[in-house]
Amino acid sequence: MGDWHFAERRLVCKVVVLQHVLSLKKLLLSYHYAANTLILFRWISHITILGLAVTTENTMLTRTSNQARGLAQYATDFIDGAFADPDEAVFAKVEQFNLDSIGCAVAALACGMNAPVVLREEALSYPVSEGKRGVACFGSSIRVSPEKAVLANCSAVRELDANGTNFGYNPRTGYARGEFGHNDFYPVALAAAQLAGLNGRQTVRAMICLDEIRGRLAEVFGLKDHKIDHVVHGAIASAAVYGAVLGATVDQIESAIGQTVAHYIPFRAIRAGNQLSDSKGASAAISAEVAVMSVHRAMRGFVGPAGIFRNPQAIFCLFEPPSKPDESPFDLELATTGSDFAVMDMHFKLGLYEHQSAGAIQGLMDVLEANPKLLGDANSMKKIRITIYEPAFSIIGDPAKRDPRTRQSADHSMVYIVATLLRKAFESQQSGWRELMLLPEDYDDQALHNPLTRLLMEKIEFVHGGPDYDAKYPDGIPTTLQMEHTEIGTFSSGLVMYPVGHARNTSGKLQELLEYKFQRLASLGVSNVDRLYDRFSVLSSKSSGEIAEIMDFQIAGMN
Repeated sequence: MGDWHFAERRLVCKVVVLQHVLSLKKLLLSYHYAANTLILFRWISHITILGLAVTTENTMLTRTSNQARGLAQYATDFIDGAFADPDEAVFAKVEQFNLDSIGCAVAALACGMNAPVVLREEALSYPVSEGKRGVACFGSSIRVSPEKAVLANCSAVRELDANGTNFGYNPRTGYARGEFGHNDFYPVALAAAQLAGLNGRQTVRAMICLDEIRGRLAEVFGLKDHKIDHVVHGAIASAAVYGAVLGATVDQIESAIGQTVAHYIPFRAIRAGNQLSDSKGASAAISAEVAVMSVHRAMRGFVGPAGIFRNPQAIFCLFEPPSKPDESPFDLELATTGSDFAVMDMHFKLGLYEHQSAGAIQGLMDVLEANPKLLGDANSMKKIRITIYEPAFSIIGDPAKRDPRTRQSADHSMVYIVATLLRKAFESQQSGWRELMLLPEDYDDQALHNPLTRLLMEKIEFVHGGPDYDAKYPDGIPTTLQMEHTEIGTFSSGLVMYPVGHARNTSGKLQELLEYKFQRLASLGVSNVDRLYDRFSVLSSKSSGEIAEIMDFQIAGMN
């Protein structure tokens, strides 16, 4: 039928048609790099042969292959354009998540949140010398060392715990380890783009690649099961994509991934304890910083551990020993083109709250909207019962979080989140995501100690729904909220699976609510919200010059 030729950095396909037009479904191609260091499979969802291009949809990095090298090659091919573009819907979805993160970052800095302000000041103390390329922080034209800009910018994006999230679930493949993750790492792609002089389309492509790697890792390896913080997947993706954009070799990217995993593993101590600290919100930023440092170190010649996913002393094999030697615990499938990218199954938050509380929030909205008489007298509210799944029951239902004294603890406290929403509903006599949206002001000292909030917190109880609820995660956020009123009775939300903001929610309310959220958050830091919205909208259409200057805008209170 023809000859298959393989170049080091991309697959070159040469087809000779002898007789007929062939339509092949699920054709498996494999190719091997020298010394069998990589076995990589490409699944072809549809091939038409008669002078037409071959369209590849997915790449499989098998557990028997060197997956660190495979990720390096995948990122290199993706950034180099070896694959056809993802569908436009994928570009649009990543832009939607990135724009959402900008509003979060501006609000965090404008409100003077400690970690992003401290880390931004740290970054600004590392200006690059004249004539040397650097990266800008939010609201600044000063070019600083790239790892420090990444540290500051990822911290700003993440601090309010209001940007996008993923649950490590793939409905097509059934991979469902349910690892958390968040859309915290776009500043890594932007930093690399500024250094490499990429245009907007290339920058968004890098963001897609980063989300794809971290999102697919979350489907196949549960870091939380071993008390490891979820940001590790994002750090690995950051090293791969940042290195690929800067033109690092496959060897260098593999080395950077090896360094990141071998030297810099954060544990969930970051998120445990009676009162959480700056470390919770800055965890992704610190991991992104060390990933970028590792890339630069590797490009200078430092050699880190190779084949880290199969290393028996690294976290993957150490915590989940594979059945055979010289394997990793999982296969890893990555999209190359089309629409089946991890970002399409990621979720938005419509305010400031831990993502697993969204089911309870939706349940509260539904019950209040259907029964407005519940908002009569707060003293007549006898009990609010929330039935939920693991791991949410143990994380945001943790008894240690029933008395939050810091914002970081409060936004991870289900009792505080629900009680604050209900308090706002009583005060405003309204219900709805827009009307009750949780904002930075809902986590200040006055709000944390509001007497009505504290009264309502005492009325909330948690129930673990057991295997029936657990089995429905991570497909959805299975939650039931029940409100018991002394005068008018008991009302239930029924089972909530896909609240507004969830990838499988079909209410049609998302875009309107995201725009309102952006307006409320961004207005805390800029006088002209529409101008900021336009600055970061349609990123794919921006020139390289516009990408280079995109951070140069004024944020209230920032130098």
